[in-house]
Amino acid sequence: MIARVLIDGPSELVFDYAIPSELTVLPGCRVRVPIRQKTAAGTVLSITPPAPESDFAIRFLLSLIDPEPLITPVLLRITHWIAGYYGSSIESVIRSILPEAVRTEDNSAKTRRLATATENSDPQALAKLEKRAPRQHAILTLLLHAVNRTLPVADLGEANSAALKALEKNRFITLTTEEVRRDPEADERIIPSTPLNLNAQQQLAVDAIFSQLQAPSAPLLLLGVTGSGKTEVYLQAAQQALNLGKTVLVLVPEIALTPQTVRRFKARFSHITDQVAVLHSHLSQGERFDEWHRIRKGTARIVIGARSAVFAPLPDLGLILVDEEHESSYKQENPPRYQARDIAVLRAAFEPCTIVLGSATPSLESWQNTLAGKYQLLRLDQRADSHSMPLVRVVDMRLEAQKQKGQDAILSDKLRTALEQRLEKGEQSILFLNRRGFARSLQCHSCGHVCACPHCAVALTYHRTDERLVCHVCGHQAIVPRACPECKNPGIALQGYGTQKVEEVLSKILPAAKFARIDADAMRRKNALRDILKAFKSQKL
Repeated sequence: MIARVLIDGPSELVFDYAIPSELTVLPGCRVRVPIRQKTAAGTVLSITPPAPESDFAIRFLLSLIDPEPLITPVLLRITHWIAGYYGSSIESVIRSILPEAVRTEDNSAKTRRLATATENSDPQALAKLEKRAPRQHAILTLLLHAVNRTLPVADLGEANSAALKALEKNRFITLTTEEVRRDPEADERIIPSTPLNLNAQQQLAVDAIFSQLQAPSAPLLLLGVTGSGKTEVYLQAAQQALNLGKTVLVLVPEIALTPQTVRRFKARFSHITDQVAVLHSHLSQGERFDEWHRIRKGTARIVIGARSAVFAPLPDLGLILVDEEHESSYKQENPPRYQARDIAVLRAAFEPCTIVLGSATPSLESWQNTLAGKYQLLRLDQRADSHSMPLVRVVDMRLEAQKQKGQDAILSDKLRTALEQRLEKGEQSILFLNRRGFARSLQCHSCGHVCACPHCAVALTYHRTDERLVCHVCGHQAIVPRACPECKNPGIALQGYGTQKVEEVLSKILPAAKFARIDADAMRRKNALRDILKAFKSQKL
């Protein structure tokens, strides 16, 4: 048989290799192959029968990197679909499906050595060692008083390696190795929760999802107003999927939403918290390696993550939950460009499994599919707690700009007063702005020229921290010009504002307040988001 192999690397080389008879190679396997005078790693895209006799010889692939395929047949099918539909390279899609932490051969599971006292470690043996080998006696005493008579070798001290070998040789202890999970949520304290009583509409939604779990058909659009209890529907639907022996995939639009979603699911499934996995770009290489392999092996039965989690290698996938399905954050801006919500719908059709798209304001695509009868509509029209909707005040910022002498109105008088009142009462506030950076653009007052990205034709955003102009589409960066690049007029000025500007304004008008900024620029440090959310939860901000 012939394996068509995609060679790792940006060149997107695909070659055919003969499969040695002693190897069992399947599509999705990672293999090592000869290429020119070297060897390279690659991914098997397909297996085909050998062609009729030809004038050239086909080289044999060398070995399997992993004994089993890392890409499931469904994900391999999605790979080809994304490459064809979005015009992306197959190699870029493979990189999304197989993270670098998984593809890199140097990465492996973290392990630790354990020492366990055997049945031979009786009081008589211990007494003999006390004078003859005091170090061995001390180690054995520690083990006999430990839980399960076992301790990590690291806790016994590096200087005791010779004593450990002697104890093992005399069969007083056994030395074993176990994997240690690098848990990204290890320091989270979880308070168990119990299922809530559902209202009539929630119960109808859960019943409809349960019916589909047994016989998947059309995608379900869960249209629920804010506070209508969509999360409780998700949790009870997930429980039903687990009861049927299925796994669950939960997608959230932003990494910032992942921690609170994880807490809610771990609280509800507190008896199986080790079966909840997390996937997002803020994980370390080791954490991503461990979480990905736990998912592939079926150890983790619930996966929660942002858009890239749509490629989680879950076996027996039974339910996909897409929260806030209307959010533009589900669109991947960098290659391969894809809409994670649509890929989730596609995956549900390929598996097949049940998919629920939840939103208070559905996307036009999902609403049109519902009107066309392609999606089934589930409604939650009332708030679950029977409380009234929050009061919303709309402020005309054009009038605010006039009050502030034509300058960009960032905080209205009403908002500033409300913030000051919350601060006086010791309460907290959250400000949302969907633009990062300091200013949205740099524009010449003379000729009107706007500094734009040469690749994307969109205005470059000014970032004060780095003193750079940045394209938020492709990542292109440019130096801030001192004068207009077109007319050379020095009257070039910043227009609009972003999160960095808001942070500066707040620090001036509320100097006593403790606050933090959450955006892609401020969250580069590992665990930065988690630390800020913890500080906010404990009212330190």
